[in-house]
Amino acid sequence: MTENTNPLGKYYRQPQIYITLPSKGKYYPADVFTPTETGEIPVLPMTAKDELSFKTPDAMISGQATVDVIKSCIPNLLDPWKMVNYDTDAILLAIRIATYGETMNITYKVPTINEEMEHTVNLPAILEEFGKIDVVDTASTKKGFKFKVAPLDYKSLTAVQVAQFEQQKIYVTVNNSAMTEDQKSKQFAKSFAVLNNINFGMLVDSITEITTPGGDTVTDKAQIKDFCENCEASLVNEIQEELSKIRTQAQTKPLKLKATEEQIKKGAPASYEVPVTFDTSNFFV
Repeated sequence: MTENTNPLGKYYRQPQIYITLPSKGKYYPADVFTPTETGEIPVLPMTAKDELSFKTPDAMISGQATVDVIKSCIPNLLDPWKMVNYDTDAILLAIRIATYGETMNITYKVPTINEEMEHTVNLPAILEEFGKIDVVDTASTKKGFKFKVAPLDYKSLTAVQVAQFEQQKIYVTVNNSAMTEDQKSKQFAKSFAVLNNINFGMLVDSITEITTPGGDTVTDKAQIKDFCENCEASLVNEIQEELSKIRTQAQTKPLKLKATEEQIKKGAPASYEVPVTFDTSNFFV
């Protein structure tokens, strides 16, 4: 490594926290990240250039801004596109803590009465919960099929989100256009077909292995896709339900809050939950 001769070099950013990937690297080939002796990865705070990345709409939508910032703040991560969803969430949370501190204020509306409130979130506590994730990646159906799944990586999830965003734009454009109702219906049918294919693709991409009731094990993606396209709808629906359960294991738990006596008098429930989401459009502002 070339020695830094800049007298300002000693003031360059330094790691503020260290994290262990929730997945423990279970799903990654060797080219995704450089492991450390302790297993903990150093996290640098963002630079001014990194902050600007999150203010570039095109880069935000494509996911490139997130990937660039992760590379900047966590040099050990060589290919953020291949990170699974809950690792990405934990990483972004760690970067937020390293850059802005351990707390974040969120605004929400109290159920029923829609009164806007603000709550201070303890971010290290949420990050600690990520460290406890032990995702079960196998499930069975009532008909005796067993399957293994892997979380979608950031590249796949971003591609899905971009496609969904494009279809939403088409819907708004068509709905506000001067098209006849028949023309609108035809265009909506096309968009629905695209979204249906996207959801089906996510299902197939998530399944890494299927074992039949007869004991045959299939890992070939083309064969898994062919099976999902030709088996009974009830079986695919059951697999999707099991996949949904598996995915929720890694989701951030909602905040459990209590209403004030005054709010309860207005009709608010005594206790309620507020979801905590990792939206980079406001998470780093």
